[in-house]
Amino acid sequence: MPDSPLDASLAGALGGRTATALQKAFGLRTVGDLLTHFPRRYARRGELTALDQLPLGESVTIVAQVLDVRERTMRARRGSILEVRIGDGQGILTLTFFNQAWRAKDLVPGARGIFAGKVGDYRGLRQLAHPDYELFDAAHEAVAGVGDQQAQKWAKQPIPIYPASASVASWQVQKSVEVLLDGLPPIDDAVPASVRSELDLMPVSEAYERIHRPETDRDHLTARDTLRFDEAFVLQSALLQQRALVRRSAATPRRATADGLLAAFDAVLPFERTGDQRLVGDEITRDLEAEVPMNRLVQGEVGSGKTLVALRAMLAVAESGGQSALLAPTEVLAAQHLRSITATLGPDLAARLRPTLLTGQMTVAQRKKALLSIVSGQAHVVVGTHALISEAVEFFDLGLVVVDEQHRFGVDQREALRKKGATPPHVLVLTATPIPRTVAMTVFGDLDVSTIAELPRGRQPIESFVVPLADHPTWGGRIWQRSAEEVAKGRQVFVVCPAIDAVTAEPGDPPDADQAAGEVRGEPDADAPVPERASVEGVMARVPTIPVLDGLRIEPLHGRMSSDQKDDVMRRFAAGDIDVLVATTVIEVGVDVPNASTMVVLDADRFGVSQLHQLRGRVGRGGHPGLCLLVTHAAADTVARERVDAVAATLDGFELAQVDLDLRREGDVLGNLQSGGRSSLRLLRVARDGDLIGLAREHAAEVLDADPRLVDHPALAAAIARRLDDRGREAMGKN
Repeated sequence: MPDSPLDASLAGALGGRTATALQKAFGLRTVGDLLTHFPRRYARRGELTALDQLPLGESVTIVAQVLDVRERTMRARRGSILEVRIGDGQGILTLTFFNQAWRAKDLVPGARGIFAGKVGDYRGLRQLAHPDYELFDAAHEAVAGVGDQQAQKWAKQPIPIYPASASVASWQVQKSVEVLLDGLPPIDDAVPASVRSELDLMPVSEAYERIHRPETDRDHLTARDTLRFDEAFVLQSALLQQRALVRRSAATPRRATADGLLAAFDAVLPFERTGDQRLVGDEITRDLEAEVPMNRLVQGEVGSGKTLVALRAMLAVAESGGQSALLAPTEVLAAQHLRSITATLGPDLAARLRPTLLTGQMTVAQRKKALLSIVSGQAHVVVGTHALISEAVEFFDLGLVVVDEQHRFGVDQREALRKKGATPPHVLVLTATPIPRTVAMTVFGDLDVSTIAELPRGRQPIESFVVPLADHPTWGGRIWQRSAEEVAKGRQVFVVCPAIDAVTAEPGDPPDADQAAGEVRGEPDADAPVPERASVEGVMARVPTIPVLDGLRIEPLHGRMSSDQKDDVMRRFAAGDIDVLVATTVIEVGVDVPNASTMVVLDADRFGVSQLHQLRGRVGRGGHPGLCLLVTHAAADTVARERVDAVAATLDGFELAQVDLDLRREGDVLGNLQSGGRSSLRLLRVARDGDLIGLAREHAAEVLDADPRLVDHPALAAAIARRLDDRGREAMGKN
C-alpha cells in the first residue's frame, strides 16, 4: 500500500522544533494529525469579541481593539509595567506586560488583532498577563494599495481560531497548517468517487484547503460537510470490516436439545418470560447454533431480565459440555451473581452445573479449589472479576463469555478472557445503560444489538425527587427523617456517596464523576462556600448526631473493605439485618435487595445521568413502591442541576440516554473503541449526526459487500489504518 502524504511526519514537513512543540501541546505527529486539528471557530478582522463574557481562569483567543497604553513604574522592585487596555465597545480587558515597554510601538490605540492568554482578575478587572498577540495592521498594509474591493475582501475573510495551548497559540497553529497546505501533494479520497458524486461532496484535498483557508463562510461550512461525512464513512467502514472479520472465524455451535438442561430449567421457571425476553432469547439461540462466533450486545432497563437471558444461554452451552464465564465489575456483584444463579437454577441443576466463583481476594485454598474445578470442566458456569483474566486460569472448554456492564471494563480485559477459548467463544455483552441509536451504530457497529425494553410484571413504581440544598438548606434534615419513616415500615434504605472519605474516590471511579460523564458542574457562586464532598466515612461520623437515626442499624460499604467484609455486609443487608446501608457506587449495578425501598443519593450532581438511573434501579424491586431522593448543592440553571432534574423527571432509561448524550460535552464518546489522540472524534458528533452516520453506514456496507478486503479501494484501506492505528484496530477487535 503506497504511503499517503498524510502519513508523513511533521518533523520532516515543519522542522524538529515546531513538530516537537505541536506534539507536546496536542499529541500531533503526522501531517494528517495537524490537518485534522480543525479550527474550533472563525473570527473576522472587523469583528470584536464580547469581553465581558470571558470566563475567569480559562485560556482564551479573542479579537479586540487597542484603546490606550500607559507605562508605570513598579513600586516594590525595579522595572516597569506596560498596561494596554483593549475593548469591544462594551467591555474592557487589560493586557499587562512586565519590563516590556518596547511593545508600546506595536500596541498603539486603534490597532486590532488577535490576543491569547489566560483570563485573570486584578482588583475586580479582567486582565491577560503577558499574552501572545498578532496584529492585523501589518497584513492590511500588504493589501491596502490594491483597491477598496480587495481590502474589503481581506477585512471580511474568516480567520480560523484553533484549539490552542499555553505554549502554542492559535496563529502559530495556523502558520504551520499553511506551510503544509502550500506543499501538500494530491490526496487520494477514502470516499469513492461515485459516492462523492451522488452526495455532492468536494475532493478531500479541496476540503482541507477550504476549512483551513476559507475566503468566505460558505467555504468552511461546505468543507466541514465533506470532512464530516469522510470521518463517518471511514469509521463505519472500519466497524463493518471488523464485523465481517469476526464472522469469518469458526466457532463451536452450541445447541440445546428438547429434553436437555435448558428445557428442564424452563419447565420449573416460576414466572412467564416477557415478550422481549423471549425475542432476545430466540436471537441468542440462533447465534449459538451458528458456526461463527456470536458477538451480541443486550441492552435493557435495570431489572428487565438480562441476567435471565444470559443464564439460559449458559445452559445451552453447558449441554454440549461447554463452559461459560461471566465477568462482573466488582466482587460484590460477582458474589451476588453467583448466589442469584445458584438460587435460580435450583438444587438439581446447580449440582450439575457447579457454579463457581473466582475473585482476587479469595484465600489460597479457595482459589486452588476454584481453579481445579474450572480446568477440569466440572464448573460449567464460572463467575468472577478481573481474576478470571489471570494467566493461572485455564478453561476446559470455554464456549461463552458474558460481560456484565461492559462500560466498566477495558477492551484488553475482555479480549484476554475471550482468548482463553480453544476456539473463539461466543460473546454476550450486557448493559443496563440504554444506548441511543447513533451511539449503538458508532460504538457497537461491529456487534448485533438486542433490546429488552419490557419490564417484568410486579415491578413497583419509583417516585424521584430533587432535594436542592442550595435553594433550601434546611431540607437536609428531612432526608434522614424520611429514611427513618421507611425503616419504621419494615423497609430498608440505601444512602450513596461519591467518595469513601473527604479525599478518596471509590477505587475504579475517577476523582470526580463528572469526568466520567464528560460533563461540567457549572460555575459556583464565587462568594458561596463550597460544601465538602459527601463521603461514606463523613456520613457515618454524623450518624450519632442525627436523632431520628437513633437505634437504626447502619453499616458502611465501600471498595476499600476486604472481599469478606463486603460480602458479609451485603449478605446481612439482603437478609434484613441492616436498616441503612451507606455506600459508594459499589452497589450501582446488579445488587438486588427486594426489601430496599429508598435510595438517597448525596451530591447527586457529581454522578452522570446513567449512574443516577442505575442507582435508582436498586429500589422498587420488591412489593413496595420505590423512593429516590437526589440531593444536590448545585444551583438552578447549571448543567449539573439540569442533569439531576432530568433524571427526576422520567423513569425511561432510553429517554435519559438521549438526554445524557445531549447534555454532555462530546469528548471521547467512543470510549475504548478509540485509542489516543489520533482516534478521537474530530468533526463528527454522535448526538447531532445520527442521520449522517446512518447514511455513511449504508454506503460503507455497499462498498464492503462488493470488496470486503478493499483491494479496489486502497485509499479507504489506508484511511482505516490511519484512523485506527495498531492500538485502535486491536481495540476494535475486542469490543
